[in-house]
Amino acid sequence: MKTIYLKNGDTVQLREAVKEDATELVAYLQKIGGESDFLTFGSGEFSVSVSDEEAILVESSTTGNKIMLLSLVENKVIGCLHFEGGARPRVQHTGEFGVSVLKDYWDKGIGTEMVQELIQWAKASKIIRKLNLRVRSDNARAIRIYERLGFIREGLITREFFISGEFYDFIYMGQNVD
Repeated sequence: MKTIYLKNGDTVQLREAVKEDATELVAYLQKIGGESDFLTFGSGEFSVSVSDEEAILVESSTTGNKIMLLSLVENKVIGCLHFEGGARPRVQHTGEFGVSVLKDYWDKGIGTEMVQELIQWAKASKIIRKLNLRVRSDNARAIRIYERLGFIREGLITREFFISGEFYDFIYMGQNVD
């Protein structure tokens, strides 16, 4: 577990998720969908049940190439990072992650801390050798953060999102961790 002290006095706990976090995590994911158009789901589109989320969390904690990290303030989830490596031997060393933070906690470094924790975990895992992500091409703030953390642009996926009648492209980014 890692503790982050924010300028506003809040204390953020960063730790791996456990099965008992499922209810709080589902509530967080339902809320976050309405706070940003940069996620793969919008308001009302997250439909994973608490029992399904429990199974995801158990699998993440028992599989060497998956992890779910949470950022919590007073035991409330305010940020989440989920990484999932490949299921087959030829691709188990690589995977993709997504990260989100409640809007009230944007621009406080929480997402950056979670990604840095993922990088450290990947290096220590002895399994993960490559981290991948997709970021909307107009999310300049996130792209700058990922580049500062060592991710490089590897490609462009056009028309990946369709929101309110408009298409958006994704930039595919990656980082070798060995």
